[in-house]
Amino acid sequence: MRAWAVVENGQPLKEIELPTPEPTGSEVLLEVTHCGVCHSDLHIWEGYYDVGGGQKMSLMDRGVTLPLAMGHEIVGRVVKLGPDAKGVKVGDLRIVFPWLGCGKCDKCLGEEDNMCSVAARSLGVYQNGGYGTHVVAPHPRHLVDPGSIDPAVAATYACSGITVYSAIKKAMPLAPTQPIVLVGAGGLGLNAIAVLQALSHQNIISVDVSAEKREAALKAGATKVVDGSGDGRAVTKSIVEAAGGQVPAVIDLVNGTATARFAFAALAKGGKLIQVGLFGGELMLPLPIMAIRALTVQGSYVGNPKELRELVKLAQDGDLLALPVSSVPQSQAHDALMRLRDGKVTGRLILKAEAA
Repeated sequence: MRAWAVVENGQPLKEIELPTPEPTGSEVLLEVTHCGVCHSDLHIWEGYYDVGGGQKMSLMDRGVTLPLAMGHEIVGRVVKLGPDAKGVKVGDLRIVFPWLGCGKCDKCLGEEDNMCSVAARSLGVYQNGGYGTHVVAPHPRHLVDPGSIDPAVAATYACSGITVYSAIKKAMPLAPTQPIVLVGAGGLGLNAIAVLQALSHQNIISVDVSAEKREAALKAGATKVVDGSGDGRAVTKSIVEAAGGQVPAVIDLVNGTATARFAFAALAKGGKLIQVGLFGGELMLPLPIMAIRALTVQGSYVGNPKELRELVKLAQDGDLLALPVSSVPQSQAHDALMRLRDGKVTGRLILKAEAA
């Protein structure tokens, strides 16, 4: 198999040859047709996360090894089955759930693979993903039929889609007319707007530093938009003014020091800050205020296979508007990654196999 891989952190991806995996047991080998380029890929390419206070968390120390074909928003066609794989056949097109754990613990067996604490084996992170020509799913239950959904759009549901869907579920319950704030109007933010609309939510406030992305958020269905640049207190004030008061929920899809601060300050009593993005930094919390105002600050890590199936059903039923996507050849993976790094992507870039 070919792969456009990280060979050295921070350096251009290189096209390399790797052994094509041979599926065993319940495994399923797929040939990648489409793969989204996600902001998380930038952190993997760089080799670290910013954890605040001038500290960096090395991904090498967390078990990421090079060379690595990144890419976790994957749609592929089944090309070979392990002897125990049932429920799919050669030629089937499937969305691949990438957030794999050990496969044996209670969390994994309960279809909460993303919450496994035994062994992280996520595709495109700890093992080769969709920047390569082939991937292996450990079990057919990690594969979801996209049906009539555009496979370029369907690929985004494996990360961008279930990430926002899972975060929105954590922010609920909210009445449809209560304001919910989304920080970031990139691929995640636009997908979040679409999911909220599919769930009949009517009051969506989008925050972004980019005028172009704020305009995209309005076109996607945001009720109001707020400029997220400048002084944090001013941004908080703008959010509160747009919402008509402090807000019951903020989903921070950027999750940097600045965004976390202005988001936290905008919360109403009993409010929830759901932290999703991996931009990095730190947030100092006033502990008495946390109790007095009954606030919740909660992390949300991608989603699980059950949520992926729920999300795909929303899309198949016609309730979920498609995220704007642009396809580029898989061989242009590095250029696509650099466009994302430079903030030149609205919606999602999708790597497409030459023959797809």
